[in-house]
Amino acid sequence: MCVGMFLAILDIQIVASSLIDIQADLQIPQNRLSYLQTTYLIAEIVAIAASGRLARAMSTRWLFTAGLIGFVAASCACAAASSYEMLFAARVVQGLFGGVLIPTVFSAVFLMFPEDRQTRATAIAGSFAMLAPTLGPFVGGWITEHLSWHWLFLINVGPGLIAAAVVAGWVRIDAPDWRSLARTDVLSLALAVIFLVTLELTLKESPRLGWTSLGALALLGVSLASGVGLIARSLAAAEPLVEIRAFASRDFAIGAWFSFVLGMALFGSVYLMPVFLGLIRDHGPLAIGTIMMVTSAAQLITAPVAAFLEQRWAPKPMTVVGFGLFAAGLIMNGFSTPAWDFDEHFIPQVLRGVALLLCLLPITRLALGQLAPAQVPQASSLFNLMRNIGGAVGLAVIDTIMETRTAGHAEAIIAKLQAGDRATAAFVGLPLERFTGAALAPIDETTRQMVAPLVQRAAATMSFNDAWLLLGALVALSLLAVPFVGRKKA
Repeated sequence: MCVGMFLAILDIQIVASSLIDIQADLQIPQNRLSYLQTTYLIAEIVAIAASGRLARAMSTRWLFTAGLIGFVAASCACAAASSYEMLFAARVVQGLFGGVLIPTVFSAVFLMFPEDRQTRATAIAGSFAMLAPTLGPFVGGWITEHLSWHWLFLINVGPGLIAAAVVAGWVRIDAPDWRSLARTDVLSLALAVIFLVTLELTLKESPRLGWTSLGALALLGVSLASGVGLIARSLAAAEPLVEIRAFASRDFAIGAWFSFVLGMALFGSVYLMPVFLGLIRDHGPLAIGTIMMVTSAAQLITAPVAAFLEQRWAPKPMTVVGFGLFAAGLIMNGFSTPAWDFDEHFIPQVLRGVALLLCLLPITRLALGQLAPAQVPQASSLFNLMRNIGGAVGLAVIDTIMETRTAGHAEAIIAKLQAGDRATAAFVGLPLERFTGAALAPIDETTRQMVAPLVQRAAATMSFNDAWLLLGALVALSLLAVPFVGRKKA
């Protein structure tokens, strides 16, 4: 089951370092390229929302098997795509099937294992879930450089079919209740789809349209209205699609909050790193993935330590250490220069890799460890939904920062250079002989054309720093919820 979940999460980021190759092959317009990422994530979020109800109807065994077979079929469709439209549609289907796999695994931890083995199982599942986004760019880069981008999707076929066969043959957790499918609240499902899609579109398109434009306000209005409608209907329904009532548990609510923040930090950092290394450092897919392997290696090395600590620490101190380290790793990246490469990124990546399981283990048990078995599938769906929504929001916020801040940074850099500022010249990468603190003479056109790319690169680096610092600050501020965690370990 962890292998199947790994494939689903891997496919969120496996195309990250290969988007340029896919764009060139399929002639994709620049303004549509990012939708290959966000549509998969949106579809996955919608599926996660419905997975609790589907697990009750089909059973954990058959929902996971069907989801994995559908995911493999959609992966084949992605590999066979000959146009942007075909790839877009296949990614939506792939996300829908992949989305049901993630919460089903975390439900299985608490339904399949006795309490004394749940920590080990959670650590294993968490390692697969956290490794996938950090391994994605490296795996994708290696495949694209040695084979072709089509194999980004075809590698899912063998492992996916084997895992589906094993789950169908051996997993025995619960019995299907097909009659519950007839009681599915179709209106709630429609409201959930509208809410999640319009929320992502609002965050994604508003920087381009303008936050006060009619289009942005209309999207925001639809998103808010459908979200309120979904909450109201979920609270009123006897068998809601999304178990909003789980938030009545204080520990679950706090665990879900940390899951949201962790999603922002994890998906945000895995998005920022390859874009910075490709745009600022001009690295290829394989070089980008190799640099990002540091996070994965740090996580693998410290996974046994995290599992050991989780059995002996209460959730509060472990959460403080985990989220504190993650915040430190993000904030350190907020002081990058255009010259930063492997060495400079090493320590921030190690901190984030060490922190990942120290974040995930205590909040998973905090959210799901005290619930009755019948509540776990839907609560697990909601818990994982919060992480993916956090990731979608984080990516949209980063896009907003990159789109709105870079031009202002470029103007400020030019003004400082004209004033003769040596520190700014060093940051940009210019010779320091002319920068003595006095205002410069007017620059000729040839010099301007030479300097302009360096200024643009420096301005983009400053926008990246803004995004890193914002993510780090949000992770640090999330710890304000720690004092409200219950005293019991589980």
